[in-house]
Amino acid sequence: MGRTEGTFENGLMTASEIASHLLGNCGSLEQFEVYMFGSTLRGIGKDIDILVVGPAGAALSKLKQELRAASEFLPLHILYMQPSEERRTEFVAREQCVHLKKLALRK
Repeated sequence: MGRTEGTFENGLMTASEIASHLLGNCGSLEQFEVYMFGSTLRGIGKDIDILVVGPAGAALSKLKQELRAASEFLPLHILYMQPSEERRTEFVAREQCVHLKKLALRK
């Protein structure tokens, strides 16, 4: 699994550690389908690509605040999609996205 610079003592975090960190610090993620994709999964990235799939509204606003705080410590690039938009574009399959919960289990 890939590694990226982060806040841990050795200066690097695996994709699994990043997923665990986000799930542990952004409680609103539970209300959405959230994936990691891109170069971090391949171990060559310096940024962390995250896809959030879910409806707009108050819960999304709260999540954006939580992720903004997390991005102070991690180089997050976040893409937001409505469920219908993700289905239409097949983004998860096309970009080989991995669900954060699945990544967090790979410790």
